[in-house]
Amino acid sequence: VPLLWQPQIDPRTKTHRKMSERILGVEEVAKHNTEADCWVIIDGVVYDVSDFVDGHPGGRTVLLNEGGKDATEAFKLYHGPDVLRKYGSLLKVGITREGKNKKEKQNLNPKGMYGELTPYSDPNWYQGWENENYNDSHKDWRDRVRKFVEKEITPYCTEWDGNSEYKLPRDLYVKFAKAGLLPGVVGAPWPTKYAGEGPPDFDAFHELILIDELGRCGSGGVLWGLFEGIQIGLPPILNFGSEYLKDRVVRSCLSGEKLICLCISEPWAGSDVANLRTTARKEGDYYIVNGAKKWITNGIFSDFFTVAVRTGEAGMKGLSLILLEKSMPGLRCRHMKCSGVWPSGTTYITLEDVKVPAKNLIGKEGDGFRMIMSNFNHERWGFVVQANRLARVCLSDAFNYAMKRKTFGKRLVDHQMIRFKIAEMARQVEATHAWLEQVTLQLCRLKDKKTRDKMLAGPIALLKAHSTKTMEYCAREAAQIFGGASYVRSGVGERVERIYREVRAYAIPGGSEEIMIDFAARQAVKAASKVLRSKL
Repeated sequence: VPLLWQPQIDPRTKTHRKMSERILGVEEVAKHNTEADCWVIIDGVVYDVSDFVDGHPGGRTVLLNEGGKDATEAFKLYHGPDVLRKYGSLLKVGITREGKNKKEKQNLNPKGMYGELTPYSDPNWYQGWENENYNDSHKDWRDRVRKFVEKEITPYCTEWDGNSEYKLPRDLYVKFAKAGLLPGVVGAPWPTKYAGEGPPDFDAFHELILIDELGRCGSGGVLWGLFEGIQIGLPPILNFGSEYLKDRVVRSCLSGEKLICLCISEPWAGSDVANLRTTARKEGDYYIVNGAKKWITNGIFSDFFTVAVRTGEAGMKGLSLILLEKSMPGLRCRHMKCSGVWPSGTTYITLEDVKVPAKNLIGKEGDGFRMIMSNFNHERWGFVVQANRLARVCLSDAFNYAMKRKTFGKRLVDHQMIRFKIAEMARQVEATHAWLEQVTLQLCRLKDKKTRDKMLAGPIALLKAHSTKTMEYCAREAAQIFGGASYVRSGVGERVERIYREVRAYAIPGGSEEIMIDFAARQAVKAASKVLRSKL
């Protein structure tokens, strides 16, 4: 039962009560323990919760029993930190002397250390490990992203995940862009021509940090809703589109004013890209597009659509990419209700005699399969970053919960089986991140895109499968540690419950685990055969 009833107000639009920094003694706080005047202490900060005594879902007694006392332990047992991030400033009336001293100590992280410092809660270079892949530019970028996420995203994930419209606030994209972050999701090099100057020497490690830090919010749906469409739908235009298409689309998308999505999968073809059926028939200066697309992320609220179509013969040589717009007659979008990633706007799209200007063709006719495959490397790499951070969220939340939850007279973490689960999750998350950094280094060092795409296609596919299996394992084991708290969509186990629902959204899209593993194996066999022939 939650200790603190969440107020039905939106701190983004309501006037905040002036945050008092007055120092309060515990004796003073103890006087406020009645139904009409109820204060509690959480981590040394004093909150007035009088307005929520009657509305508390566990009954007023639960809250009144903590009135005038330090409720830190009870509060953290049933709540995640998001409640105070969102509502704390509205309820704060002061701080205890002990809280003031604790706050000052918390702001003094040891040199070279960053973040929460709970073991395995962040990549190890946050916690003092040497890593030559990161410099001061990366560290400044990390701090910039974290501040944005903690202010603009994390406090609202619960609200957005339960939004009946299955989308994020439109102004969030503009905020994301104005913070100088949105252009980072399309990969290096930074698109200076369309987005202005970015971080110094922006590279794949900057993008890794961006996606990883965004993932700390613990919602794959929010991640997909915020940037997945742009991350996979805009690069084909940036990398292969005409100047006309770039000028029409890129700047408005990178400013957050317009949204774009990638349309590959169909009701009859997902991972089997070469057998897509949607057609684009050339008629004079136009293409007439007919077909359907399914499971399209961001489709329901996108303005532009990067669409895979068949312009020629059967198989991969007959595929092309073309840009469609929502305003075009014959293009209709219908929201699909899925198990998870709800704010991402998963969409079914019907295309009936859509008349598209021929100048909207991306690249050349028949070159679609190559462009799709090239785009897949970046897409799958992004999935790896997300999946491993969400696995890390499960690990971190479960670890912190096990440190405070008691059963049979001792903390969960004092049970050997629970320690085993935590260590197994850490083993897999850390190994995945190390592999991810290896691949990311190749993305930085291999300058020739054709060579890079060919060399990394198999390893990235295998890494994607590995990361989603790690995510699934961590979601399950974290759920077991939380017990019943991971089975409800609120409270301290809320993020684990949500991530558990989102596992399939990572294990299947962008190439299912089975397809990825087999593809990587076939690539390896092909390479091994060349080596064998050369020796003979």
